[in-house]
Amino acid sequence: MSEEIERKEEASKHYTSDEIKVLKGLEPVRERPGMYIGSTGIDGLHHLVYEVVDNSIDEAMAGYCDTIVIKLEKGDDGEEYCSVLDNGRGIPVDFHPTEKKSTLEVVLTQLHAGGKFDDNAYKVSGGLHGVGVSCVNALSDTLEVIVYRAPKVYRQVYHKGIPEKDVEIIGDTDKTGTYVRFTPDFSIMERNSFNYDTLLNRFRELSYLNKGIKIEFEDDRGDLVRKDTLHAEGGLSSFVKYLNEYKTTLFDPISFEGVRKIEQNKDVSVEVALQYNDKYDEKIYTFVNNINTREGGTHLVGFRTALSRCLNNQLKKSAKYLKKYSESLEASDISEGLTAIVSVKLPEPQFEGQTKMKLGNSSVRGVVDSLVYENLTNYFDEFPDAIDKLLDKVTNAALGRVAARKARENIRKKNEGGGLPGKLADCSEKDPAKCEVFIVEGDSAGGTAKQGRDSRFQAILPLWGKMLNVEKAQEVKVLNNDKLHPVIQTIGAGITRYNESQADHDAKEAAGEEMTFDLSKVRYHKVIIMADADVDGSHIRTLLLTFFFRYMKPLIEAGYVYFAMPPLYKITIGKKVFYAYMEEEKKKIIDEYAQGDEGKVIAQRYKGLGEMEKEELWETTMNPETRMIGQVTLSDAEEADRVFSMLMGEDVEPRREFIEQNATYVSMLDV
Repeated sequence: MSEEIERKEEASKHYTSDEIKVLKGLEPVRERPGMYIGSTGIDGLHHLVYEVVDNSIDEAMAGYCDTIVIKLEKGDDGEEYCSVLDNGRGIPVDFHPTEKKSTLEVVLTQLHAGGKFDDNAYKVSGGLHGVGVSCVNALSDTLEVIVYRAPKVYRQVYHKGIPEKDVEIIGDTDKTGTYVRFTPDFSIMERNSFNYDTLLNRFRELSYLNKGIKIEFEDDRGDLVRKDTLHAEGGLSSFVKYLNEYKTTLFDPISFEGVRKIEQNKDVSVEVALQYNDKYDEKIYTFVNNINTREGGTHLVGFRTALSRCLNNQLKKSAKYLKKYSESLEASDISEGLTAIVSVKLPEPQFEGQTKMKLGNSSVRGVVDSLVYENLTNYFDEFPDAIDKLLDKVTNAALGRVAARKARENIRKKNEGGGLPGKLADCSEKDPAKCEVFIVEGDSAGGTAKQGRDSRFQAILPLWGKMLNVEKAQEVKVLNNDKLHPVIQTIGAGITRYNESQADHDAKEAAGEEMTFDLSKVRYHKVIIMADADVDGSHIRTLLLTFFFRYMKPLIEAGYVYFAMPPLYKITIGKKVFYAYMEEEKKKIIDEYAQGDEGKVIAQRYKGLGEMEKEELWETTMNPETRMIGQVTLSDAEEADRVFSMLMGEDVEPRREFIEQNATYVSMLDV
């Protein structure tokens, strides 16, 4: 121990100013990229795109830009490039008075340099720290910027944040705007490809939040060019319609906006749209200066307070519905079937934490509260049919809440008792990370699976009877469903009705009324849905997946949910046996092996899992060494929600169109 102390004392003597590393210019970004863009993985890669696009959006919010063109392409060097062109004012290129160089170069090479620190340049901005485009430059292998500021066109190229040469004039023009084209520096960023769908979802969001702006997005990287034009004149009202596209709604979207003063020379703009559907989940999205505040904040509190006050006042005025339910409506009653967007734009927003996920400005709460309450009260006074339908829904929700409380208590008692369903054939291993459970359609297939499994780490739960479609059922019906109880008991972590916003869930949990889904109590880290490879099997898979999505979402988010992929055919050619999982595979096997003297070809089409021998089921579907299973992921919860609503809803036509459009690309749905 004394030798270690001596080494530390010796080291401390040499800890001088020479040991302090001063990072200049863009060096901090390249040294610690995670501090600026969150990660160097796929999310960080997309963040680079968002930073450039947000500059164009800021121009649009300032009233100077109405078109943004974004393109993904392969460069001559084989690398992927992203370019963003807008018709805004163009980044200034004149000589900066204090930095003694072009302002364009200052913006692209210095942190905390930009118009967002000057109220005269931008009253409202999404990029608060002035590091956006300079961070992109720092983390790009090559970045080219072209500025159109009539009458001249200016250009500068950077490599790893260092300019090739000074800004140069390359032509004449009669327009204004900025063009940025970059390829990431994969010596710092992890090697990934831009995901078109992920970017498209964000750009769609931006088009709704900034009504009137046109965003053209194109992907030229492959043989098949993808292109989408996003243009929402209806703003948030169109956003709500999009989210409820496959749902039956109670009335048309209610939308309104207003501007209120919060301080001298500082205004807050509020835009709200909401609509109720006949389902039971809630979706509320909140934004501040186009930033998705996923953890809510004062604007969300103001909205919820106003909505609750308005509906409770409307209930008090209705003798008809007071007879049905005479107590005050709770937040969970009001949330059922609600889809809402709350967008505020204000100078100098204050966020709690570095993630910009929660708004902290206290003055915004009162502004949103008063504006929402006034507009909703006026709307419902003018349209009595709308409030009649809504009061019918929320009072039903209140009665269901009372019944659901009893059902949750019953489930909690069953779980605390530690009992497992009688049909479950459990495994001997107790470490959840090593265990897997097959949820199997039917007793016949379940019996074969029990015989064919490895009982050390594989459990089998057979399902029987018709599975409940939770998309069409109130929570109390789900909690009381005897077909779902064995699934809940087997997984062992409880259930929670998951909404996009968890405010109501948190309130119930705090009051001791919520049976929270606890991921740490999951008994198997592989929950494998095993159903026949036919239409009925697909229906069972989708019903179960919908249940997991609505009531056990963390199970999917943790990557614990899988689809088994049983073969469609057993092909015997002479003495050789093959298994085919798709029609094309069967044809390929026969074409390849059924030549010459191999013998007679027998192609057996499996009608169901129960037809297989236990050895066949083990080898093709259950053996970790030879099986094929598909992991279920949730890359975008918003889009997944729309797909589930469409697949499990009442409207047949969009479901048919979806299947027809995707049948050639996937053999099973992996949302």
